Amino acid sequence: MSKQLFAIFGNPVSHSKSPLMHNLAFSGLKYNACYGRYLLKEGEKLRETFFALGLKGINITVPHKEYAYQACDHLDPFAKKVGAVNTIVKKEGKLYGYNTDAPGFLKAISEFKEVLTVLFLGAGGTARSTSAILRDEGYRVTILNRSEGRLESFAKEGFETATFEGFKAKPFDLVINMTSAGLEDDSLPAPKNILEIVLPEAKACVDVIYGKETPFLKLAKSYGKPTKDGSDMLLYQGIIAFEYFTDHRYTFDEIKGFMRQAFTL
Repeated sequence: MSKQLFAIFGNPVSHSKSPLMHNLAFSGLKYNACYGRYLLKEGEKLRETFFALGLKGINITVPHKEYAYQACDHLDPFAKKVGAVNTIVKKEGKLYGYNTDAPGFLKAISEFKEVLTVLFLGAGGTARSTSAILRDEGYRVTILNRSEGRLESFAKEGFETATFEGFKAKPFDLVINMTSAGLEDDSLPAPKNILEIVLPEAKACVDVIYGKETPFLKLAKSYGKPTKDGSDMLLYQGIIAFEYFTDHRYTFDEIKGFMRQAFTL
């Protein structure tokens, strides 16, 4: 059997740990495949790029998760519900779309106990999928975003939403940065005057960015808050994606044993 090719599409993508994670698992499990990265500048070209590169499957990171949704021929029920795809697998010439962000995120925050109210900073594709699964699990989620446009779909689905200008601060158990703010610069995901109100009241703070202490996490730590970056979320969603890539040939724990090495190398 010829080697199967997988990749991650995003912009930026050079920082991604996904190739290391997946290649460690492919090697450790002796699965004939390799995984690379592709800087995709135009999300509308995702589908044609996938086929041009001869890929078997991809992961998709910011800012292309909604384009990935549109590129698929078939959608997993949860991906269809939330309108965001971060994992695509080719089967018999058709593209099948899944969302592994949300279940990975849910597992990652499960260590925080007695959390009921959650504030999302940002309203992109990751926020769309995770807000749905958190609500299904009983959390109360509010979405705060710079502009009104991206909030419309959340409001239609019954979520409490607010823009920076119209936000009326109140306590939240968990505050989560769902944006790329702080990934390549020193920006914060929301105005500092808002964060200085909500962070002191929070039980914990999470950033979906991994591999660095972002300005958001630094600010949270200055208030003595427990913090978590996106490493566990990345690991868990990667394991679930790997299960799809390999048609569920391996168990979660078998894959985890190899993938977690990417965070210690």
